[in-house]
Amino acid sequence: MNRRFLWKFILLLPVLFLIGVFPSWAQEKIYINGIDANFPPFAFVDKNGIPDGFDVKALDWIAKEMGFKVEHQPIAWDGIVSSLIGKEIDLIASGMSITGERKKQVYFTIPYWKIRQVLIVRKDSKVTRKTAMAHHNKIGVQQDTMEARWIDENLIKKARKKFTLVYYDSTSRVIEDVISGRIDAAVTNDASARDAVKKTSIMILGTFGMPDEQFGYAVRPEDRELLKELNTGLKRLMASPYWNELKAKYINQ
Repeated sequence: MNRRFLWKFILLLPVLFLIGVFPSWAQEKIYINGIDANFPPFAFVDKNGIPDGFDVKALDWIAKEMGFKVEHQPIAWDGIVSSLIGKEIDLIASGMSITGERKKQVYFTIPYWKIRQVLIVRKDSKVTRKTAMAHHNKIGVQQDTMEARWIDENLIKKARKKFTLVYYDSTSRVIEDVISGRIDAAVTNDASARDAVKKTSIMILGTFGMPDEQFGYAVRPEDRELLKELNTGLKRLMASPYWNELKAKYINQ
């Protein structure tokens, strides 16, 4: 390249940015969202290998509204916070509970969904809410979740309940083992439980004493600008007609 031309190009760079004619790849922001691939209705990968779910579609809308692009990357849930901190992904929008422990590592957006944890069994099961955790039953739960920790700390260690807690890498596999009879009951959030009721031979027994939780999107503490964009986008989404469409499609069917 001619040296004189190169210097002219360098001097023109600020102008090109200001008037918006610099190549599009230089302006485009693409964020990677880490999701649990087996957590319907909030996040999952469909039969064609395409990410789907309430959180996936909500974030797609926010990205379009706020002028950035997003890609959804399935990540093992027990390592998803480490993936965020290690910059393998840029945010987590996948049904993540806002907790004091997690706040020590990540920043959360405003809450967008309140959930409660419930017990589920097969429809033909003789297990009741009263007997589920009072006998030597096998209770399934997804590992590295707030419900798993709460049950272990409050019901097994403190209350000395005699059931066995069986850990799984996804909610979907927990439900599969309830249906197959490998475990006697399971714990999951009420939205996932209702989704399973519609699709499988699952029945909801009810709550078991764990406090309600709230979901939020998580980002690294240093990513304040992204957090601001997500909060603004969430507020706009929840005020739009599309919010009710998402709820009707994925949660309140």
